[in-house]
Amino acid sequence: MTDANKFLYGDRGGVSDPLAQADWASKKLVWVPSEKAGFEAGSVKEERGDECVVELTDSGKKVKVNKDDIQKMNPPKFNKVEDMAELTCLNEASVLHNLKERYYSGLIYTYSGLFCVVVNPYKYLPIYTEDIVNMYRGKKRHEMPPHIYAITDTAYRCMMQDREDQSILCTGESGAGKTENTKKVIQYLAHVASSFKSKKDQGELEKQLLQANPILEAFGNAKTVKNDNSSRFGKFIRINFDVNGYIVGANIETYLLEKSRAIRQAKEERTFHMFYYMLSGAGEKLRAELCLEDYSKYRFLSNGNVTIPGQKDKDLYTETMEAFDIMSIPEEESTGLLKVVSAVLQLGNMSFKKERNTDQASLPDNTAAQKVCHLLGINVTDFTRAILSPRIKVGRDYVQKAQTQEQAEFAIEALAKASYERMFRWLVLRINKALDKTKRQGASFIGILDIAGFEIFELNSFEQLCINYTNEKLQQLFNHTMFILEQEEYQREGIEWSFIDFGLDLQPCVDLIEKPAGPPGILALLDEECWFPKATDKSFVEKVVQEQGTHPKFQKPKKLKDDADFCIIHYAGKVDYKADEWLMKNMDPLNECVASLLNQSTDKFTAELWRDMDRIVGLDKVAGMADSAHGAFKTRKGMFRTVGQLYKEQLGNLMTTLRNTNPNFVRCIIPNHEKKAGKLDAHLVLEQLKCNGVLEGIRICRQGFPNRIIFQEFRQRYEILTPNAIPKGFMDGKQACVLMIKALELDPNLYRIGQSKVFFRAGVLAHLEEERDMKITDVIINFQALCRGYVARKAFTKRQQQLTAMKVIQRNCAAYLKLRNWHWWRLFTKVKPLLEVTRQDKDMEILEDELGKLKDQHQQAEEQLKEFETKHKQLNSEKLALQEQLQAEIELCAEAEEERARLATKKQELEDILHDLESRLEEEEDRVAQMHNERKKMQQNITELEQQLDEEEAARQKLQMEKVTMDVKLKKLEENTMVLEDQNSKLIKEKKLLEDRISEFTTNLTEEEEKSKSLQKLKNKHETMITELEDRLRKEEKVRQELEKNRRKLEGDSTELHDQIADLLAQIAELKAQLARKEEELLAALSRIEEEAAAKNAAQKKIRELEAHISELQEDLELEKQARNKADKVRRDQMEELEALKTELEDSMGSTAAQQELRTKRETEVTQLKKTLEDEAKFHDQQLADMRQKHNQAFEELNEQLEQAKKNKVSVEKAKQSLESEMKDLQMELKTLTQGKGESENRRKKAEAQLQELQVKHGESERQRQELSDRLVKMQSELDNVNGLLSQAEGKNIKSSKDLSSFESQLQDTQGLLQEETRQKLALSTRLKQLEDEKAALQEALEEEEEGKKNLEKQISALQAQLAELKKKLEQESSSLEGAEEGRRRMQQKMDNVAQQLEERNAAYDKLDKTKTRLQQELDDLLVDQDHLRQNISNLEKKQRKFDQMLAEEKSISTQYAEARDKAEAEVREKETRALTLARELETMTDLKNELDRANKQLKAEMEDLLSTTCTSNLNVHELEKSKRAIEQQLEEMKVQLEEVEDELQATEDAKLRLEVNMQAMKAQFERDLQGRDEQGEEKRKQLVKQVREMEAELEDERRQRAQALSSRKKLETDLVQLEAQIDAANKGRDEALKQLRKLQGQMKDYMKEMDDLRLSRDEAVNTSKETEKKLKALEADTMHLHEDLANAERLKRQIQSERDELMDEINSSNSKNSLLAEDKRKLDARITQLEEEFEEQHLSIDMVNDRLKKSILQNEQLTTELAAERNNSQRLEGARSQLDRQNKELKLKLQELEGTIKSKYKLSVTTLEAKIAQLEEQLDMESKERQQTSKVARRAEKKLKEVMLQVEDERRNTDQYKLQEEKWNVKMRQLKRQLEEAEEELTQANGKYRKLQRELDDVTESAAVMNREVNTLKSKLRRGDLPLNVRRTAKHFGLDSDEDGEGRLETSEHAAE
Repeated sequence: MTDANKFLYGDRGGVSDPLAQADWASKKLVWVPSEKAGFEAGSVKEERGDECVVELTDSGKKVKVNKDDIQKMNPPKFNKVEDMAELTCLNEASVLHNLKERYYSGLIYTYSGLFCVVVNPYKYLPIYTEDIVNMYRGKKRHEMPPHIYAITDTAYRCMMQDREDQSILCTGESGAGKTENTKKVIQYLAHVASSFKSKKDQGELEKQLLQANPILEAFGNAKTVKNDNSSRFGKFIRINFDVNGYIVGANIETYLLEKSRAIRQAKEERTFHMFYYMLSGAGEKLRAELCLEDYSKYRFLSNGNVTIPGQKDKDLYTETMEAFDIMSIPEEESTGLLKVVSAVLQLGNMSFKKERNTDQASLPDNTAAQKVCHLLGINVTDFTRAILSPRIKVGRDYVQKAQTQEQAEFAIEALAKASYERMFRWLVLRINKALDKTKRQGASFIGILDIAGFEIFELNSFEQLCINYTNEKLQQLFNHTMFILEQEEYQREGIEWSFIDFGLDLQPCVDLIEKPAGPPGILALLDEECWFPKATDKSFVEKVVQEQGTHPKFQKPKKLKDDADFCIIHYAGKVDYKADEWLMKNMDPLNECVASLLNQSTDKFTAELWRDMDRIVGLDKVAGMADSAHGAFKTRKGMFRTVGQLYKEQLGNLMTTLRNTNPNFVRCIIPNHEKKAGKLDAHLVLEQLKCNGVLEGIRICRQGFPNRIIFQEFRQRYEILTPNAIPKGFMDGKQACVLMIKALELDPNLYRIGQSKVFFRAGVLAHLEEERDMKITDVIINFQALCRGYVARKAFTKRQQQLTAMKVIQRNCAAYLKLRNWHWWRLFTKVKPLLEVTRQDKDMEILEDELGKLKDQHQQAEEQLKEFETKHKQLNSEKLALQEQLQAEIELCAEAEEERARLATKKQELEDILHDLESRLEEEEDRVAQMHNERKKMQQNITELEQQLDEEEAARQKLQMEKVTMDVKLKKLEENTMVLEDQNSKLIKEKKLLEDRISEFTTNLTEEEEKSKSLQKLKNKHETMITELEDRLRKEEKVRQELEKNRRKLEGDSTELHDQIADLLAQIAELKAQLARKEEELLAALSRIEEEAAAKNAAQKKIRELEAHISELQEDLELEKQARNKADKVRRDQMEELEALKTELEDSMGSTAAQQELRTKRETEVTQLKKTLEDEAKFHDQQLADMRQKHNQAFEELNEQLEQAKKNKVSVEKAKQSLESEMKDLQMELKTLTQGKGESENRRKKAEAQLQELQVKHGESERQRQELSDRLVKMQSELDNVNGLLSQAEGKNIKSSKDLSSFESQLQDTQGLLQEETRQKLALSTRLKQLEDEKAALQEALEEEEEGKKNLEKQISALQAQLAELKKKLEQESSSLEGAEEGRRRMQQKMDNVAQQLEERNAAYDKLDKTKTRLQQELDDLLVDQDHLRQNISNLEKKQRKFDQMLAEEKSISTQYAEARDKAEAEVREKETRALTLARELETMTDLKNELDRANKQLKAEMEDLLSTTCTSNLNVHELEKSKRAIEQQLEEMKVQLEEVEDELQATEDAKLRLEVNMQAMKAQFERDLQGRDEQGEEKRKQLVKQVREMEAELEDERRQRAQALSSRKKLETDLVQLEAQIDAANKGRDEALKQLRKLQGQMKDYMKEMDDLRLSRDEAVNTSKETEKKLKALEADTMHLHEDLANAERLKRQIQSERDELMDEINSSNSKNSLLAEDKRKLDARITQLEEEFEEQHLSIDMVNDRLKKSILQNEQLTTELAAERNNSQRLEGARSQLDRQNKELKLKLQELEGTIKSKYKLSVTTLEAKIAQLEEQLDMESKERQQTSKVARRAEKKLKEVMLQVEDERRNTDQYKLQEEKWNVKMRQLKRQLEEAEEELTQANGKYRKLQRELDDVTESAAVMNREVNTLKSKLRRGDLPLNVRRTAKHFGLDSDEDGEGRLETSEHAAE
């Protein structure tokens, strides 16, 4: 990013920062006013009525701010926005923040609608190079960042394209950078509009254009405090272009040169730069020629040589001289200019002195005068004579008049200023001449206006008025152009909007300054004052105040007289003006003699400067100069023009040129007064924005729709807010936006939809951005949650797989480590591959796999069955829904047809309306034609008037102003015609809209028909779908039947296993059913409560609406009263004005005929005003009467509605009580059920414990059985002879098993007895607890009743005593009242004045107003109390619901625990069954082993038999062979059987390993479940502890409220004592009033004596008596009116009091049931305040009586003085006296009536006090009852606490039981492990025995083989007969021996084997 791009584009990275966006959306950021920074950012924390608590983001402080002072903050999307009109929240804070952010990031240019706001950077920025000029060249404004080049380029392009003149208006304060920006504009245009044909000429012109600025700066700029190069004049540079867009020439016009700077400057300021350039840069020759001296020697250089840092005057002098050369100004003219500058300096050095004896001025040293004359080419003596004693024309002759010192100095200063101004004007003309030297004619131009901005100082003079006047006109131009552009935009987009010309807002202020007549403006009055002799500034101010005093934009000064003379309210603010020397400044007089000398100068340049001598205001025109230094002047032959007139004319020409151009606005702003870069003073910038009209432009933007978005962008950005609003497929952008806005539910006043854009009001886009941010955050949060969940699940599954793999690896490793060193395992691993058993294992594995597959298929079938069932249900539900939809669609079709018929009728109606509108249109067109004719006539009249004006202009120049006014009228007429044309266009638009509506209706009809067709198609589709679904259902039902058959088979297999659990499950189901019923009942009761609460809320809403209606009526009444008061005030003011006008008319009776005509006109106006006043008064009276009637009707309706609401409330409360009682019963039932459940769980746990003990015993018995079987095996192997013993042992074993079964049955019986005993104990304990609770409740109720009785007795005694005291006091008061009444009756005979009655009526009226306001306050308080009550009730209901929810959750958790427990038990039972099956298999194996052993023994026995047979019979060889074969076969069979046994042993070992694995997994799962349950138990316990704490806090609050109620009771007692004291004070006041009445009686007697003396003065008293009669009649009429008002007011008062009493009774009755102690306290406090107010009112009435008596005394004194003065002239006094007597009698009667009314009032007050005391007693009773209720509630809460604690204890017991069960399961597991280990040991022993048997069998087979061989050898020998006899005998003998030996060996081998 280059340096230039940094200062053009900036960094908008924070715009798309999601953190900033989220921060803005979450914290509700706003702008808060700040003293330091203007506005600070803060987040709204709380809202308290009209105030908000805001936390400042920078400091973190919390500040209270009024809501009106808070301004909305824009979303971060709008940070550093290029066009501030795009801001959705258009306010001062947002504008300031945007400018500040852009300025701090180096962006000095910002758009604000039509404005380009420039903030002075106070440093050089690289954004004005040629590259940047080329970058902006030919680009549109929105394509590039804000820049002065962009505005100039748009102006240039518009000029070239539209052939329309352009203007760029640069305004701002001094030092804001106006001149620099104008330079940049000229630089850009010079670069862009350069031609390529004649480069030389064009180069010169461009140079001249660029060099004109330095010359003007040298002569017109100066250093000020704010700016080192401040232009002290305004200029309008007009650059002309030809058709091709090349610069042809230029022209400069200047305005308001500050010529006073040439003679005096403020501190640290300089005069014009040229003075310093000349003094420092001129050469020696030139210095001598110009008579130059040092800086310090010149008086007009007030501060000497003030230098500017970084600027050399000498170099700048050379630059200006070079610029003169470029502008082709010759040396003679340049030296002439410098001579005038030097002469101005030398004029300041002329010092005058007074002569001794006279005031005449003298010039002792004329060196300075000689230098001036030398420089200007005039004679010294003539010059000094012209200044000291100028020639003045007196009549026809000229006379020399000596001047004073002040007059001479004034003449010198005026001469210096005039000469510099003329020189500057000549220089501008010379520059224009140089710039316009080309021959080509300009086709169009671009004007650049550089003029000072709005100025508001502490005191402002004539110059500031002119500057502010120009800025008003420029702002009016801006407003008007903005209005036109907005109008064009809205018309282009086809938006209806009531167009407001904001330019007219500034017209009153402009008229105040410039209006010529009717009434004249300030400038016209100033010119008028200049005509009159002896006029002063003071007379001018008085005239301004007299003429414009009532103008809305004019104000008299509120400060001291010396500070300001008058104020004008401009658009930028109020400005105070001081009118010192205004007449002199307006006239600008000169010494005519000096001017004529300069005109006749020898120097050509000076003579040319003073060429126009005719228009100079000479000193001889000054009239009364001796009297007043600031007098007015006469004109010379009507040719004289004032400064104001000239400037007004100049400004008018400027405004006409600007109006004919297309304006572009640039507003320059100073960031700080310290001239520091990067620093911005917020308050200073805000003030400038206000003065520059930027904020005014924003105000105009706010009125319309400032935020505009293209359809595509709107849809792209905000479619996320309306996801389902736009249907799929293509849709037009406008239609899509319409649908989106409908879905957003925006107010129609907040938006308009055009042809290409959506228009929004200020602040709507911020709201949409907020909603969009919320939506995006929700989406992102959900997306993150899904991602995290997916990642976590993936990691969890991976960990699970790793865990299972690790467990398998560990198991295999452990098994390998156990078996690796076992020799048999090695042998097994070597032999196993060789055996066929492995194949069997494989077959078994295949079969197991098939079995597993079959099981999976079975499970899948079951799952499919379930799925089909669910699908079947879903289809049924869908079928029902479709049927409902079909019905609904049929109904919709019917409705659509009805709507169609309605639409047809509507269509006909609309067609009729269309015909009417067309007829109206035709009438309007006729009217328009008439208007056009009238317009033509008016134009003809205007032309005639213009001709007349031209004729009169030749005679007089004054009538030019009338021409301007006629032009204005013409424009107004044109505007009227424009308005009519607009109306015509509106009517055409309305016609088009109606046609569009008709077309929309037709399209809607067609769409609805298409919808009906599509619905029929859908219907047919759904019917076909239903038929298909029914077919599928039939097929699925068949499949289902088959599956059910299989399922029944499986269920038949599983019923045997579930028989044992069925009983327990049935009990649990019954309990669950009971619980479900109770829960259903609870839910029904809760639904009833909710319905009743909804009804109650509806009633409360109605009451609130009625209350709002009452408040609206009351507000209307108050508004009517205010309007009446305003009308009365206006009437009085008009009467005063009438009287003033009459006096003025009488004074000016001797004036001219014109004044008489004015007088007649004013009289007619006065009569008309009187009539209008009377009509308005009658109209107001009628409105009052109507309002009263409406008010009464509204009150009656409200009363009826309140009664209905009360009835509804009573019914709701009854229903609520019944529901509460039902709730209590249900809670009791729930408690009993939970207790029963707990008991059943305890029983079940005990049964489980007994089962476990039995299982342990069973295991021990199985061990004993195994030991016995081992012993049996040993015994069988030891001896065959011990068979008998074995049989005996078996018998014993059978007996022991029988004994065991009998013991088990006995144990079961004992356990059943134990269970019954425990049940009985538990029932007894629960019954005892219930009885104890009931006993405690009864005791508490008794104690409460006793306490309540005691309190009531105390209260009754105290109240009785108070009543007695009050009755005594009342009797005393009545006696005193009777005395007072007698005194008043005496007074009635002598009272004369009616004023007392009037005052009493007024006081009564005020009192009624007060009572009315008080009643309204009471009503408001009562309504507020009622709202509080409702809130408390709703909070209690919410708490109850929460508690019920907690209970339901606990129940659900307990059921879950029970289900988990049942599952665990079922699993344990399955495992036990598996263990039993394994044990049975082991037993079968042992039986098989025993059988094999028996078979072995049998074989052994057979072998022995065979051997014996061989011994006995050697011949049976064949038999032996047969036996041998049989034995071999048996051996083979035995081997096979052994192998099978070994296989079975291996299978049992595998099963054992699987069981171990399963047991470990089950153990881990069980431990996890236990941990989870422990955690849940702890969470429940914490929740219960929290609930307990909350209940304790509620109890503490109730105790506090009780204490507060006691304190309030004490306060009430003290207040009663105070009231008694006040009654005593009132009695004393009454006594004093009686004394004063007696005094008045004495005074009246004196007056009667004086009346007798007054008979002598009859003649003179006639007139006075007539006047008094008139007055009395008027007073009587007033009194009658007041009587009527009083009567009406009293009626209203009675009605209001009755309504108040009724409302109070009703509210008390309603609140007595639901209100709390705090609310009762408030009511009592309110009533006490009422009593206090009533007593205060009584005191006030007594004071009023005293005041009235005093006033009557004063009036009587006045009457006596009048009568004494007219005593001598009274002749007809007796008639007057008789009349007065009659009046006295009437007044006496009225006084009697008044006394009667006062009596009734006092009686009413007494009765009201008694009623209030009774009400207080009733309230005390209600308080006592409510205290009892609160105590009951507290006790109930304590009971609930106890129950909760019991539940907690039960849960603890349950957890302990779970722990015990866990320990028991662990014991069982250990036992099973031991059993398995023992089984393994037994298997190893059995294997060893099998191996021994195999060895023995092998030995036996070997010995048998040996014997067979020997037998065979013997047989062969015997057959042969080879052996001798002895050998045979020995052989026989040895054979026997050998046989015996063999038998012995066999026996030994058997023993060894054993």
